Amino acid sequence: MSPGNQQFFSQPRLNLIPFTIPMSCFLQAGTVSILILLIAQKATSEALVSLGEASEELFRGDRLPVLSFPEDHKLNQD
Repeated sequence: MSPGNQQFFSQPRLNLIPFTIPMSCFLQAGTVSILILLIAQKATSEALVSLGEASEELFRGDRLPVLSFPEDHKLNQD
């Protein structure tokens, strides 16, 4: 292989002083982090929806205690 062909087929790298990192590693790390964020977003949204449904059940009218109000005729006597 000629030096020109070797450069054409080699992957681009980030050259740091002690070592070199292939750009494909950065691409893989970025892809994995985006996928993790998407999964976390879906789980968070589902948790918030279920929390909202639970709070609706908690404050539904048939589960609240019945309050006793004073009679109207007692108030008119004063």
